Amino acid sequence: MKAEPTPSTLAHPADDGTPVSVKIRERVRAARKRFHANDNISEFIQPGELEALLDEVEIKMQGVLDSLVIDTESDHNTNDTARRVAKLYVNEVFRGRYTKAPAITEFPNAEHLNELMIVGPLTVRSACSHHFCPVIGKVWIGVLPNEHTNVIGLSKYARLAEWVMGRPQIQEEAVVQLADLIMERTQPDGLAIVMEASHYCMAWRGVKDMDSKMINSVMRGVFLKDPALRREFLALIPRS
Repeated sequence: MKAEPTPSTLAHPADDGTPVSVKIRERVRAARKRFHANDNISEFIQPGELEALLDEVEIKMQGVLDSLVIDTESDHNTNDTARRVAKLYVNEVFRGRYTKAPAITEFPNAEHLNELMIVGPLTVRSACSHHFCPVIGKVWIGVLPNEHTNVIGLSKYARLAEWVMGRPQIQEEAVVQLADLIMERTQPDGLAIVMEASHYCMAWRGVKDMDSKMINSVMRGVFLKDPALRREFLALIPRS
């Protein structure tokens, strides 16, 4: 018979018994900041607390399995599922909520490059914030730099995309968040992003349509003002 979780079992052994999630939430609220599913809250997490949060999620996930009437004590396939799911959410799928933005080395645009550059397709993975079902797709990023633009390595676009997508998201908001981040980091004359993704909340449940995809785009700066540039970008991305 499993012992029911108590406040002390949800807390870090060295603290006062308050669950770590409560402490983090109180800091966020004191700063008058949001903590929506697709927000990053890393600035409010202190050293060691992510490990304690993982333990707390494991205990609560075990409660979910118990409520689903799954005998995790005698079922060898699920006796460690609560821990595996907790690690999946905290350390992998939702990692973009709890960790700081990846360090990105920026270089001055010494050669005054001002031609269209396209990066992609970048494979991105996220989870729908409605059902926590997988969202898997590809992103293409078009940048029109100017002489003041910060130049970053091609792999860094993938790292930024992974960080933004590593949260419960809806695709429309995820693309806007990524555009805001790249604009802030590089300050180009224009930015264009297209995302095409499969949503398993449609394929795995509901209508169970395995073939449908969602495509959306964000255009900033000169991509909004110059139809020819926009057409050039869209013509160059090899979407399936």
